[in-house]
Amino acid sequence: MLYISDSLNQLIEEFGQLPGIGRKSAQRLALYILKLPKEDVLKIAQALVNVKEKMMYCSICWNFTETDPCGICNSNKRDTNTICVVEEPNDVLALEKTNEYKGVYHVLGGSLSPLEGIGPDDLKVKELLPRIRPEIEEIILALNPNIEGEATTIYLSRLLMPLGVKVSRLARGLPIGGDLEFVDEATLARALHSRVAV
Repeated sequence: MLYISDSLNQLIEEFGQLPGIGRKSAQRLALYILKLPKEDVLKIAQALVNVKEKMMYCSICWNFTETDPCGICNSNKRDTNTICVVEEPNDVLALEKTNEYKGVYHVLGGSLSPLEGIGPDDLKVKELLPRIRPEIEEIILALNPNIEGEATTIYLSRLLMPLGVKVSRLARGLPIGGDLEFVDEATLARALHSRVAV
């Protein structure tokens, strides 16, 4: 059996708890940290402490922020009449990278998953409802295209449409640069069903 020092093994174990990091990746990260100068390791450690001490949830949209309300909710350059509903803060980051969306967000904190015991009360659904004012023009449901995301989209659309607000969802279809022969049947069927005039 290979001997690994207790401190190195603890670091590997801690890295291994991160999402998407297996034992080998955790070991690579730990060994990389071990090779860094102490000053660089302290900078990483301080960045971890800072993010835990300074970050909080925005009281309006429930995105991560250092100020409340967050920079998006507080900006006078954003269209506050359009709300994009997403599952997690990383979805906000993905949409912001496109530079296409100019409205505000609402982060649910997950999606409905009856098998895992996650219902509407476990998400930030009741916090969304007071944000639906008469001047709201559109609610965009930008949820993940999986079973839980679909269930959440259906639930929210049924909840919001009676309020007289336009509810839309992100288009589903073919990826740019893809070949039809490699696209799964469900995606191809949805793309065919959601076709648009040229």
